[in-house]
Formats: sequence, structure tokens, C-alpha cells
Amino acid sequence: MTSKISVQQVNDFMEKAFEGRKNQTRPEITVMEDGRAVIRLDVNKNHIRPGGFVSGPTQMALADHAAYVAVFTKIGIVPMAVTSNLNINFLRPCKGDWVEADARIIKIGRTLAVMEVNIKGASSDKVSSQSTVTYSIPMG
Repeated sequence: MTSKISVQQVNDFMEKAFEGRKNQTRPEITVMEDGRAVIRLDVNKNHIRPGGFVSGPTQMALADHAAYVAVFTKIGIVPMAVTSNLNINFLRPCKGDWVEADARIIKIGRTLAVMEVNIKGASSDKVSSQSTVTYSIPMG
């Protein structure tokens, strides 16, 4: 099955909905399939903590962003879908010029969607962090 929405449609939505972030580096959506979204962020000095690792807040934001987009693959663009829970496990240091988040829907219902998000940095094929994200979907 295919996604209900295209990469271009989501990019256009994100640019308009979050126009206050024009000067910030935005993640690039690289894959949109039914129930799955992959996004990639080019890392810059704002994303790095001492030691040269991608910071926890950067990884959490990327997990949330990927989960948001994954919901759209099933129900289309629903701007008021909001995070109701995000848990993250930092498994190993995340390093590299880019970081990628792969979100897959575990379960989706009328009002909630639950996703698993795996994050890896460019320097390793191993998962750096694993997140479970729940989104609340507005009714009607």
C-alpha cells in the first residue's frame, strides 16, 4: 500500500505550518510509505553536545517529527494531531554528519496512534536511540 500523502505535500505543509522556523535546519523526509516515514537531518553545531555527539533533545525532536509524519501516511495531513507521550532510550552515542529517524506505526485507532522510532547517526549502522511515541488524533 502507499502513503495517503506525498513527500512534497508534507514538505509544503511543514514549510507553511512552521514558517517561524525558516532559518533553522529542517529534517528532510526521505521515505513515506503506508505506516512508515523516514526523515534525515543534516547535523550542524546546534545539534552537537560536548564530545561531538548528537544531543538528546535533537534526537527527541527528530523522533517526534518522524512520528508526526508517519501518522499522516495513514490519515492524511491532520495539523492538530499532537504528541501525548514520548519515551526514548539512548542506547549508544549518536555521531556523524547526519542523523536519521525511521518511524513505523505499531497501532492506529480513531483517537490514538502509537509509533516506534529508531534513530541512527551516519557513523554507525546500529540504532543510537529507540523511541515510542503516542499521538492523539482529533476526532471529526
